[in-house]
Amino acid sequence: MFIDHLQSAWRALKRSPALTALMVAALALGVGASMTTLTIYRVLSQDPLPGKSDRVITAQLDAAAKGGSAPPGAEPPNLLTRWDAEALVNAKKARYQALMAGGQVVIVPDSGERFIARPRYTSSDFFPMFKVPMAQGRPWGAEQDEGREPVVVLSHEMNQRLFGGAASLDKSITVGRHRLRVIGVMAPWRMVPSFYDVDSGAYSNAPDLLMPFSTAMDLKLGTAGSRQCWAESSFEAQDPRQPCAWVQFWAELDSAAGIPAYQQFLEVYSETQRASGRFERPTNVRVRTVPQWLQYRDVLPDDVKLQLWLAMGFLAVCVLNTVGLMLAKTMRRAGEIGVRRALGASRATMAAQFLTEASVVGLLGAVGGLALAQMGLLMARGGTGDQGQLARMDPTMLAITVGVAVLAAVLAGVLPAWRASQISPALQLKIQ
Repeated sequence: MFIDHLQSAWRALKRSPALTALMVAALALGVGASMTTLTIYRVLSQDPLPGKSDRVITAQLDAAAKGGSAPPGAEPPNLLTRWDAEALVNAKKARYQALMAGGQVVIVPDSGERFIARPRYTSSDFFPMFKVPMAQGRPWGAEQDEGREPVVVLSHEMNQRLFGGAASLDKSITVGRHRLRVIGVMAPWRMVPSFYDVDSGAYSNAPDLLMPFSTAMDLKLGTAGSRQCWAESSFEAQDPRQPCAWVQFWAELDSAAGIPAYQQFLEVYSETQRASGRFERPTNVRVRTVPQWLQYRDVLPDDVKLQLWLAMGFLAVCVLNTVGLMLAKTMRRAGEIGVRRALGASRATMAAQFLTEASVVGLLGAVGGLALAQMGLLMARGGTGDQGQLARMDPTMLAITVGVAVLAAVLAGVLPAWRASQISPALQLKIQ
């Protein structure tokens, strides 16, 4: 029966090519626009650490001077001082804990021109906490952190640039005036969004290289990123007691249930620092998980949310237009429907016939919508922003696109199908 409906639907659609083309075009436009924006929204709002983002936390402490720029109890700085970040790492109150900061250094290749690279200075727990994949070698461990060893882990792209993608373990690179030994190369990796440093760009590329924070401080390598100071002095990253918040800190707990205990630990730490005279303001502590941090920092752009709502509204308009076109097509076939009803076709049969036609229109609209969505994503990738470069449709979105197109067409066909099933055969035969 379904094959008969399908064949009849195809013949009926071919009899009105112009009307069929209008229905398919209307549906394709709506599906293409909505799926383009939905793909971008889905990519930009994805969970960067699936399965563990609810137990990976950041800490905020109010270490500012008593006067401060914000009233007591307001949001503490988003970053920590180097002193506090190192103290929290050394306390080892979590499964993993990592401090980090961005930088900017000059790479001097053995051959070719020097260039600027973006390193990330961090500690060894960065790798297991953020699940960094390795293509060659291994990351450094706690002993390299403590020993302040001049080692480095290259990104996949940096290894391609410096060594043509060849094995580079135990080779050396020149960073500024210093020689660093390569102990590992990351596999292609990019965390989206890169929640650990949203100030440098939540959708920016992965760091060019990773190296121990302690080593970078000893070598006096250049730092980059946000900082908040509360004393009149020149910034010196190498000074642990510098009155500036500029270091990021993240920790992974065994479970989300451990968050209250960790917050209590931070409050005790803050009180201890206040008693010693380091903290001048009342204890003010914040603990946020990855999703809470992304929401607090408004990482997902508001214009992306607005575009999604507009695109869904446009899809609804296209579906309504398709309903009107299908109704017009149904009424033009009233005579045919009356004859078929008179020959014994039931109302259910007529409704199924028109819903099948709507499904065929939906499949054709899906093909057109996919083509338009791919064009839209290609245009987004041609932009200059980091966000657009991530706009790619995966198999899940391909399936969603087809499903949305067919569902929209079927919904658009419900009213015409019901209307067709209500046509009186006696009245139509009398008119004919």
